Amino acid sequence: MYRFFVQPQVDQQRKVVFGYELLLRQETNGRWSVPQSFTALSLDQQAQLLERVAGQLKTQVTNQTLALNLNREQAEDEQMLGTIIYLKKRLNPAALTIELTENPTLYEAQKYSLFFHQYGIKLSIDDVGTGSNTYEKIESILPFVDQIKFAMQNFRSSGEAERIPGELAFWHGVAQRFHLEFILEGIEDERDQAMAEQRGILCYQGYYYGKPYLVEDNAV
Repeated sequence: MYRFFVQPQVDQQRKVVFGYELLLRQETNGRWSVPQSFTALSLDQQAQLLERVAGQLKTQVTNQTLALNLNREQAEDEQMLGTIIYLKKRLNPAALTIELTENPTLYEAQKYSLFFHQYGIKLSIDDVGTGSNTYEKIESILPFVDQIKFAMQNFRSSGEAERIPGELAFWHGVAQRFHLEFILEGIEDERDQAMAEQRGILCYQGYYYGKPYLVEDNAV
């Protein structure tokens, strides 16, 4: 069984939850865990699951954003664009953001931008500075996206927490230069929040504001 857990995204300046990232989880022997393969559940099934979550969260009333992750295999699915656009129509007027976890090619970014933006869907690059989303690999696609996300927990889990201040300053500067929304992930306590505020970062996600939690009645 699969379900989406959701984690709030917070605008500290307005003191509101402006959206939720949807995190797919699989139940095995009574425990929920990250699936070994995110493509085991088809994108169409995930879209149906997301729609149920939207109903539970009442995002069509609050106009909050739902953020869905796509890996490379999912993004390259020939049915992806149609599935996402059809989903957005069903979600209206709630907002939808697609977070790419692996860097797309320039051609792919241009194509996604062209189609998504026609329907008010935002395009985000997740986990910048780690994995395949290094600056050298995504610089050319930045004009075509709306948002980047910096995940402090990735550096902490790899034992490189000392790199966070420098990397964070760099990527926040990139966001300002390319006029992109910037979300800082991994806010765990008041010190993290204070650091973010000192740098002028206002959109956060992390355990300090809420751990991912299960939205009932959305299982498949």
